[in-house]
Amino acid sequence: MKAELAEMQARQAASNIRVLVVDDESRMLTSLEALLKYKNYQVDTALGGKLACQKLESNHYDLVLLDLNMGDFDGYAVMAYMAERGINVTTVVVSGETSFDAVRKALRMGASDYVKKPYSPEELFATIDSTLHKKLLRDERDRYQAHVQKSETLYRYIVDRSPDIVFLLNAEGSFNFSNSQMESVLGYSSDELVGTSFNNLLDGPHRQVEEIFNSAVDHVATEGLHNVELCLKHRADSGDKKYFEVTLFAVHTDIMGVMENMGHENSPSEAPALNAVGESFAGYYGTARDVTERKKSESLIRFQAYHDLLTRLPNRSLFNDRLDLAIAHSRRHNQLLVVMYLDLDRFKSVNDTFGHSVGDLLLQAVVTRLQKCLREGDTLSRFGGDEFVLLLPEIGGTLDAELIAGKIIDALKEPFELEGQEVFVGISIGAALFPEFGGSKDVLIKHADIAMYQAKIQGNNSYALFDHAMGEHLSHSIKLESELHHALENDELRVFYQPQICTKTDSVIGVEALVRWQHPERGLIYPGEFIALAEETKMILDVGEWVMRHAVAEVKGWMDQGLPPLRLAVNFSSLQVEQANLVEKVIDTLAEFDFPPRYFELEITESVMMHDLEGMVKKLQSLADHGIAVAIDDFGTGYSSLNYLHKLPIHTVKLDQSFVRNIQSVDLEVSIVNAICAMAHGLRLNIVAEGVENQEQYDYLKKLECQEVQGYLISKPLPGEALLQFLAARP
Repeated sequence: MKAELAEMQARQAASNIRVLVVDDESRMLTSLEALLKYKNYQVDTALGGKLACQKLESNHYDLVLLDLNMGDFDGYAVMAYMAERGINVTTVVVSGETSFDAVRKALRMGASDYVKKPYSPEELFATIDSTLHKKLLRDERDRYQAHVQKSETLYRYIVDRSPDIVFLLNAEGSFNFSNSQMESVLGYSSDELVGTSFNNLLDGPHRQVEEIFNSAVDHVATEGLHNVELCLKHRADSGDKKYFEVTLFAVHTDIMGVMENMGHENSPSEAPALNAVGESFAGYYGTARDVTERKKSESLIRFQAYHDLLTRLPNRSLFNDRLDLAIAHSRRHNQLLVVMYLDLDRFKSVNDTFGHSVGDLLLQAVVTRLQKCLREGDTLSRFGGDEFVLLLPEIGGTLDAELIAGKIIDALKEPFELEGQEVFVGISIGAALFPEFGGSKDVLIKHADIAMYQAKIQGNNSYALFDHAMGEHLSHSIKLESELHHALENDELRVFYQPQICTKTDSVIGVEALVRWQHPERGLIYPGEFIALAEETKMILDVGEWVMRHAVAEVKGWMDQGLPPLRLAVNFSSLQVEQANLVEKVIDTLAEFDFPPRYFELEITESVMMHDLEGMVKKLQSLADHGIAVAIDDFGTGYSSLNYLHKLPIHTVKLDQSFVRNIQSVDLEVSIVNAICAMAHGLRLNIVAEGVENQEQYDYLKKLECQEVQGYLISKPLPGEALLQFLAARP
């Protein structure tokens, strides 16, 4: 049964083998063909050497049975032809030529074996089977070698082109191999490092690395990954430190042996024997990723998180941390400390006159002088703009604080030379003493700030020490300021609209947007109580922008719902108008809500224009070029001048309610109203009278051809929904 199974397997294997039989005797060809086909081989024949060469050129064969002595083209010539053309076919010589020289020549020319004629079928097939088996083994060997070569090539390619340094260490922590990145990044060639300890590359002793290698020497804990961040030395020793994220994992003898052979196949001398006698652990495979730039970025981010980038001083966050520590230290040792709040005088004028670049240079120069006045251990911090806070720990008392403040004031009295300009600034200083006037950082800073405002009131280059009377005087303003901050955050502001009507048609043609504060405890607060504070604290910038955006969005929403177009008038404070990006901010807001510029009117006061007439002309002309109207609010109460009325692109003057209120009661007021109306008509300006409260005033203004009026006679300022109801109720 086994013999039959083996025979069947042999015949099945033979069916896949193609044989070419070459002889110049037809009888021999026929005999061999029959024998081979009996064994299930695929057989092709060639009568003579020339025909054999033609068939070998055009067909693929697994085996050639070749006679040597052929008259026209002998077996040697056929083998020479095959060698010349690179035809690699296993060849068995079947010949009656049995001399030793003939056999040797045949084998030398590529024959795998030799069968002597006459032969027995058993001898022939035994030789064929042996030859084909050897061929199979050779093919398997070649395939394996090709696979190994391909794997090694791929391994070399991956390792050499890795963006990271790749290296092998033996059990003692010395280099066996490193890729080309080692030389590119650190300047060490692989040849140079072989046998060198990894520790030689370290910038200094490293506890974690020592623990890793010590555990390996002691044959303990060699398994697992080890991640460590290291500073490695460059071969050139340029002084620039390079940081790497190094990963090491244990490699064992069988794996390491393969890697060692692959890493040093061309240079055996480069691979010292691994010290793995009696141990499977052989060393480490490691990678080193350059994280220098990341470390720099992290360092910069940490610096930015705790420092002001312009002056490089500690920022509010770092100052608060240091103040907390100083307070804790002062409590333990029963010592005094002082917090000073510093604000530059006339800094805004420098910025407005010379530009922000000079302003930045001035701040840096001021910091340089301030630092020369401080002791070691003092902390100077920039809180923003031209405001600084100073921590003076371990101070003797109020006299010492006063001496330091005087030193600071004197240091800033001398002029600053900036870009060819001589600039003068002063400084106002407020101080709060711990623990008498504040037991926490927040209270101390707040009290120093209050004292600084008191110093401002006293005049430039002044110093004030906080006391309780000062706190009571300013507590209301500070509380209101804090509440106004929360009002912006909690959306407590409201926009009311006062209608403006045309005196000719008695129809509503516009509205003026007015801000109100819906206080959660005090109810509705009018602007007279908080606008001045908002301007003083510069919160008016946020308040003004909020009012503009809210009003534009709401009125545009009404238009989209079918309400006829209304002109929207919005008041702008002096701080808003002085902003360099005023024009862009207004135009961008209108574009954001798709609000037609021709229905927007910007209201400013006379005093705003007189501050910088030339700059104001440019800004207002740019707004006018975009179709935006400009109105002068409270006209007649400020620096009324035909000069600026002539120069500025003004469309409307608003007659102040103080003049309107006394129409027909005081001849002087009536004369002013008459004069303003006559002048506006002469300049072809639109006139809007404010504060019209009774019919007599309305009739008088209409008689003077005042085009528009607003006031309680028509309507008080209304919230949005109430205004819509008012408009719907009018004919």
